[in-house]
Amino acid sequence: MANSRLDPESESVFPREVGLFTDFYSEKSHFCFCGHELRITQNFGSRLGVAARVWDAALSLCNYFERQNVDFRGKKVIELGAGTGIVGILAALQGGDVTITDLPLALEQIQGNVHDNVPAGVRAQVCALSWGIDQHVFPGNYDLVLGSDIVYLEATFPLLLRTLQHLCGPQGTIYLASKMREEHGTLSFFQHLLPQHFELELAQRDEDENVNIYRACHRETRPA
Repeated sequence: MANSRLDPESESVFPREVGLFTDFYSEKSHFCFCGHELRITQNFGSRLGVAARVWDAALSLCNYFERQNVDFRGKKVIELGAGTGIVGILAALQGGDVTITDLPLALEQIQGNVHDNVPAGVRAQVCALSWGIDQHVFPGNYDLVLGSDIVYLEATFPLLLRTLQHLCGPQGTIYLASKMREEHGTLSFFQHLLPQHFELELAQRDEDENVNIYRACHRETRPA
């Protein structure tokens, strides 16, 4: 379980005005999952905006992996919209061959956190990935595709769907954790859009944090 929690204000919807992040500062937080102590730096400021912080959905997904003892050993893993990289870092420490991705502006923060948490010999690489644009640069056979709080801008939903369709291998599994914000179309994405392309199930519901974790796979396949 995480031993550092976010302040109550983080439970609100994603701010969209970059002016809300104009004062730059860094904050280091410590979390513990699966016996690993993670030291995560969050660089708040207008440049990173919502990518700067560890959101509740990321912590919920890490907790889920811990409680369910999800096996990453030898699995080919990719994280989308990683922000701080905490989810992908945990997957790498648990034995996955992990690619951690986000837009170029977030890569420096992710690389710093990978450097601080991932020892030599553990397989974790950081790459830029723009949904719907350059996903085909990446292989289409990942065993696990991970994302936390990446479903909040309706204009990106078709791009995300195309990216998930390409990256998830025939026997692969997608784990998406999301704060269920009605005003951002999040519920519609999971109820109507994603099921058109994948078998989808609600793996966990956190009423207190209003976070759902969904597990998806290609039709007629079994989740990893």
